[in-house]
Amino acid sequence: MTSPRTSSTAAPRLASVATLALAFASGCGAAHPSGAPMAELAMSPSIAMPAPPGAPGMKLAEARDEEAPNTEAYDRIVDNAFLRTSEAPLSTFSIDVDTASYSNVRRFLNDGALPPPDAVRIEELVNYFPYEYATPTGDEPFAASTEVTSCPWAPGHRLLRIGLQSKRIAAAEVPPRNLVFLLDVSGSMEDPRKLPLLRSAFALLTAELRAEDTVSIVVYAGASGMVLPPTSGADKRGIRAALERLQAGGSTNGGAGIELAYRTARASFKKGGINRVILATDGDFNVGVSSQGELVRMVEKERESGVFLTVLGLGTGNLKDSTMEQLADKGNGNYAYIDTLEEARKVLVEQAGATLVTVAKDVKIQLELNPREVQAYRLIGYENRMQRSEDFNDDKKDAGEIGAGHSVTAIYELVPPGAPMPHDSAPKVDALKYQAPPSTSAASASGELATLKLRYKAPDGDESKLSSFAIVDRGASFDAASVDLRFASSVAAFGMLLRDSPHKGQASFAWVRSTAQGALGRDPSGYRAELVGLVDKAAALKGDTKVGGVVAR
Repeated sequence: MTSPRTSSTAAPRLASVATLALAFASGCGAAHPSGAPMAELAMSPSIAMPAPPGAPGMKLAEARDEEAPNTEAYDRIVDNAFLRTSEAPLSTFSIDVDTASYSNVRRFLNDGALPPPDAVRIEELVNYFPYEYATPTGDEPFAASTEVTSCPWAPGHRLLRIGLQSKRIAAAEVPPRNLVFLLDVSGSMEDPRKLPLLRSAFALLTAELRAEDTVSIVVYAGASGMVLPPTSGADKRGIRAALERLQAGGSTNGGAGIELAYRTARASFKKGGINRVILATDGDFNVGVSSQGELVRMVEKERESGVFLTVLGLGTGNLKDSTMEQLADKGNGNYAYIDTLEEARKVLVEQAGATLVTVAKDVKIQLELNPREVQAYRLIGYENRMQRSEDFNDDKKDAGEIGAGHSVTAIYELVPPGAPMPHDSAPKVDALKYQAPPSTSAASASGELATLKLRYKAPDGDESKLSSFAIVDRGASFDAASVDLRFASSVAAFGMLLRDSPHKGQASFAWVRSTAQGALGRDPSGYRAELVGLVDKAAALKGDTKVGGVVAR
């Protein structure tokens, strides 16, 4: 098992401490591909900037042969515990549409290593896949649906699946986009899985741009600089040329890059359009404003301008997953990890609406459970998205955003009254001395399992809207559950096995594989089928010989 900061199979990363200098063919008056004089661009000799046509290319210092130390960093995750409904009847959390954990886990498994437990965020594994939930009607930005069934890994328990589906937007209806590509070109990005993949990924997005779209490119290393001022999306040749000439070298002053990117986005702000900074990095900020807390506070302040943030992680060896997740979370955006060009196409082309077009922000879920129907419960995943009960009605509290065409899934494991409490559940609280325990109301006899409440704001709004409806358990068995619930449950169980969760119960890789294989449903892109292959690899790495066709190593 690898530690959160060490991977025994991470590919060697070339180390570079190059100091780059930009050589001009015709002095500072040379023309930029966009037509703007290069002298007007904010540049620094310590940053890798694209040279004008005809200028000598930039050279990197020779790379050292030794393997660089692995410094990948992940926030600690402690699995949500079972809570007694009589003591904690409200479960409140912010939605999460990030998918970075799944593609990062895939990277580890494809490289022949088990992921660190803290790299496995179960909600991001589950939400990587699209589901066929009910679509919204009227002016609502998303629709909610629920399903209750038996729990396959804990006999006697029940599963509650909550699904949100946002409205889809046709390509012709996508508003004008004001995009700032904020690209890390520091020395740590020299690896083939980083800057070369970054160039190709943004070239895919460039191909989708329209004349009404505006693109700027800001890069940062030891300092920050603008290499492409606001440019029409029709100038694809100029945008691609700027991308192709990027080189890596120097330290990583991400804070300065973020400031310049937001300043650029505000200057080209499109009212009623999409205004977004797209940060692509390995997250290894090491000079200037570099601490996670300082960077998060900076992004929290900047989001007030109406400019949202998408974060794309790349590479191995020094991935700062925890920092990038927090930046996307506090920047009203989403976080994806790009491990292949196919993943870049999924995030930036196939799901461009979900990635770039926000239909609702600060989306919160609060579930009130009925103590007559539920003795205890546990939310699977979302550990770093939990909120206090009072945060639900506080419009000043930040929460997650949902993009066009996105689906969001949350799964609860429920313990019915009379069933044995899990041995690792939260201990019972002593009786209060000065207060009587709360009593149930007449509504508790209604047969309702729970009441689901949702709060959200319009993308440019400050006041939230509330919707609410009751959930009833019809007693369905897992075998009779929908294809989407069965598949999502197999993914959740896969995450628990990878994390070696104390709540995995009777789940096994063989069960995950069989259930996922039988719940592929409509899978035109092959994402669900790919999961089956990853289960085989994880089982082999765990030494589990019970999965069909898997030989333990």
